[in-house]
Amino acid sequence: QVQLVELGGGLVQPGGSLRLSCAASGRIFRINDMGWYRQAPGKQRESVAVITSGGNTNYADSVKGRFTISRDNAKNTVYLQMNNLKPEDAAVYYCYADLISDSAGWYWGQGTQVTVSS
Repeated sequence: QVQLVELGGGLVQPGGSLRLSCAASGRIFRINDMGWYRQAPGKQRESVAVITSGGNTNYADSVKGRFTISRDNAKNTVYLQMNNLKPEDAAVYYCYADLISDSAGWYWGQGTQVTVSS
């Protein structure tokens, strides 16, 4: 059984930084893309950042220049470094991995709350 475990959410003041991590474990044969979505109250879930197995990245316009996604393939872990956080970044952040296990597909983390407030 595949599991994605997220760490690193919390409360931060505007302009502050947080680093999220998401580790995939279990019977995994291959991980393709990994990334992060977020969902704020009353809003749809939106893509924040994605990173391919080769390290290519893509970001939502709203976070470009402030967020950095990275991954450690040896650890099956993806990270999201979030700098200069704004109140509008507050949301539940979900990681995902497009991977091949006993079945192929997207697997999701449990979500971690990021609150940006003074």
